[in-house]
Amino acid sequence: MSSATPAVGTRPLSRTLDTPLRAERGPWRLAWQRLRRHRLAMLGVATLLVLVVACTFGPYFVPYSFDQTDIRARLSPPTLKHPFGTDEVGRDALVRALYGGRVSLAVGFIVAITSAVLGGVVGGICGYWGGWFDNLIMRLVDLSYALRRVVVLLVMSKLVGPGVVGVILILALLEWTSVARLTRGMVLSVRHNTYIEAARSSGASPCQVLFKHVMPNALTPLIVAATLDAGAAIRAESTLSFLGLGIRPPDPSWGNLLANASTYFFTAPWQVFFPGVLIFLALMSFNLAGDGLRDALDPRTRPR
Repeated sequence: MSSATPAVGTRPLSRTLDTPLRAERGPWRLAWQRLRRHRLAMLGVATLLVLVVACTFGPYFVPYSFDQTDIRARLSPPTLKHPFGTDEVGRDALVRALYGGRVSLAVGFIVAITSAVLGGVVGGICGYWGGWFDNLIMRLVDLSYALRRVVVLLVMSKLVGPGVVGVILILALLEWTSVARLTRGMVLSVRHNTYIEAARSSGASPCQVLFKHVMPNALTPLIVAATLDAGAAIRAESTLSFLGLGIRPPDPSWGNLLANASTYFFTAPWQVFFPGVLIFLALMSFNLAGDGLRDALDPRTRPR
């Protein structure tokens, strides 16, 4: 009878079948597997999803509108009827916090996407073509870093005016500069690689080379930068609204809810506590997700 022992130098069948499966896994699938093993990142993603779902659909399950008043219940502490209490005119603080979350989270997501697209395109053009356009844009970026961000925010908010559109415009004009510098550095590091020269030799146009072969290498830092910019935009919007230069009442946002509640800090501290906790959770979730994405998308990370 023949022995069942495999010949020397041959691999077990399980390893032989498993090897092609591992080889077929693309970089995005490997990144997702790394991200799933990052507990803090998954905590941030889960928290962010809960906030988005609660702020989007939560107001439909609360029997009050964000501007419905009840003078008899003004400054009521948290109860089963009003879980977050009420404000100085009897408006339900929970529904106002949910509506405010819609505005603040929308500002964060829109600014992040806008700054990523604008900064990615401008940074890619600067890094690939260079020349006077590159020098001009990079000097503007250096100037934006030299100025105090809070001062620029205050000046631009006076020029543009309050409101959701004004806040988004201001923050998008400020946040794209860091993305542009990051993308430019990535493009400069790969534009003379062999496969880029091969694409040029094959007759590809400069735009095809840039957006089909060069820019995909900048997607990883762009995704991470967009995640972190979303948290920075929420923080900046809350600052402007708290100072009365961003989104103003009656439209609620987490920033102006904090500004309005600060007057009653000692008599109704719950008015400050709940919007502050929501801002903290949003910023924490974006930062944790951004750190996890940076680790998961790093090609130097050893897959398991």
